[in-house]
Amino acid sequence: MALIGPGLLLFLLIVLAASSLRVLREYQRGVVFQLGRFWKVKGPGLVILIPGIQQMVRVELRTVVLDVPSQDVISRDNVSVKVNAVVYFRVVDPQKAIIEVENFMMATSQLAQTTLRSVLGKHDLDEMLSQREKLNIDIQQTLDAQTLSWGIKVANVEIKRERRAKVIHAEGEMQAAQKLFEAAQVLSQAPLAIQLRYLETLTVIAADKNSTIVFPLPMDIVQPLLDALPKR
Repeated sequence: MALIGPGLLLFLLIVLAASSLRVLREYQRGVVFQLGRFWKVKGPGLVILIPGIQQMVRVELRTVVLDVPSQDVISRDNVSVKVNAVVYFRVVDPQKAIIEVENFMMATSQLAQTTLRSVLGKHDLDEMLSQREKLNIDIQQTLDAQTLSWGIKVANVEIKRERRAKVIHAEGEMQAAQKLFEAAQVLSQAPLAIQLRYLETLTVIAADKNSTIVFPLPMDIVQPLLDALPKR
């Protein structure tokens, strides 16, 4: 049986050392598995693995800037708005980030999209425009509570495209004004329709069980009665 030469033995040792050594940077950690079971989190610096027995998955601890795609949101007052956002998060527990979820980047992205629609859908359009900071905090806290079990910390959320929302709001106001103008034109051509609308409004007021009902009368009806009164 031929013996292994010194050169071949040296080569095998170099290959074995190269396959067992890993270098992790300051912002990286290594989740090490031994025979398929979690062993420990190692790093940063030099990490030595047993070839064939231990495997390592690298995880970065730096803050990730996640761009949430534009979402169609229906506000509480039934206004359709396109909104996107930016989510800032980082891994705080490498073990959970690798073991508890298959792909924490994809999972966080999908969760951010559904949370954005869910939280904003509970507010009126005016609140989306005037209370953006509060909504940012609400979305961040909702996301953070759900990603904590994945070892993910959501640090901040910023809603974008406020300008687009304002344009939609302005368009809605313009459409409402146009409809009121058209209704006024129709009513002006039919005086009886105005009186019927007036009586209908009184019916609605009476249904609310108000204790006082103000009943205004047009001056063209009141003036003949005033003229008929005896003058002192």
